[in-house]
Amino acid sequence: TRYRYLYLLNKQARLTGLYLSNANYTLGSPADPDAPGLPVVNLTFNKAGARIFSEITGANINKKLAIVLDSTVFSAPVIRTRIREGRARITGIKSLDEAKTLAIVLRAGALPAPLEVVEQRSIGPSLGEDSIRKGLLASIIGLALVLFFTIFYYRLSGVIAIIALTLNLLFLFAAMSLVNATLTLPGVAGIILSLGMAVDANVLIFERIREELRSGKSVAAAIDSGYGRAFWTVFDSNLTTLIAGIVLYKFGTGPIRGFAVTLSFGIVISMFTAIFVTRLIQDYIVATKKPETLSI
Repeated sequence: TRYRYLYLLNKQARLTGLYLSNANYTLGSPADPDAPGLPVVNLTFNKAGARIFSEITGANINKKLAIVLDSTVFSAPVIRTRIREGRARITGIKSLDEAKTLAIVLRAGALPAPLEVVEQRSIGPSLGEDSIRKGLLASIIGLALVLFFTIFYYRLSGVIAIIALTLNLLFLFAAMSLVNATLTLPGVAGIILSLGMAVDANVLIFERIREELRSGKSVAAAIDSGYGRAFWTVFDSNLTTLIAGIVLYKFGTGPIRGFAVTLSFGIVISMFTAIFVTRLIQDYIVATKKPETLSI
C-alpha cells in the first residue's frame, strides 16, 4: 500500500521562484553536524527575496515550508531558525538523485510560466560518444595540418610555436581540471578555436619579425621590434574574443557555457604562451647561439 502526504497550503504563495538567484546540490562535509556526508540543497535569493524569506522564516519557526511547482509539493522542509542573509540550505534529503531533482525544481520555479512538455526525446549514449569521437578526430586532423604548415613555412620558429602550443594545451587542461570542468563537444570546439587564435598570434609576430629583418635590422633587434609591434594587435584581437566568451558564459546555458569556458581559458593562456613563451625561447637562442640569420 502506498501513502501520500497531504499538505494544507496558503492560497497565495508569499515567495516565488522569481526571487531565487540560484539553487544547487552538493554533499555535506563529514564534519557537518546537520548533514555529515549527506546530500544538501543550497538556495540563494536576491535582495528582495532575502527580505521576504527572512520575514517568512522568522514567523514560521518549526513549521514546514512547502516547495511547489505546477501544483505539486516536491518537498516541505522544516524551518529551524530565522534566515536573514538570503542563503539557506535544505538537509534531511535521502539520496543525491532526490537532491538533484529538488534543485532542478527550484530553478524551474524561476520561470515566469508553468512548464508544459511539448516533445520529449531520448538519445542513446552511443550517439553522444560517436559525436565526441568524430569531433575529436576532426580536431586532431585539423590541428595536425596546422602544425605541418607552421613548421614548413616558419622552420625553426614554427617548431618554437609548436612548443608554445603544446604548453597551451597542457595549461588549458590543468585549468579545466582545477575548476572541475567537463569536456563536451562544444568545449572541444572552444579549445580548437583558442589554439587557432594562438597560431594566429604567432603568425602575426613572425611576419613582423620578417619585415624587420628585411629592413636590415640584426636578429636581436628584429625580434625585439617584431614582438613589440605585434603585441597590441594580438592583445586587441584576444581581448575582443575574451569579451565575447564572457558574454556567452553569462547569458548562455548548457553547451554554450562549455564552449565559453574553454574559449576564455584558452584565450588567456594563449596570450601567455604565444607572446612570452616564444619570446623567451627566441631570446635564449639569440643569447646562446648568436645567429647571424633567423630561421623564420
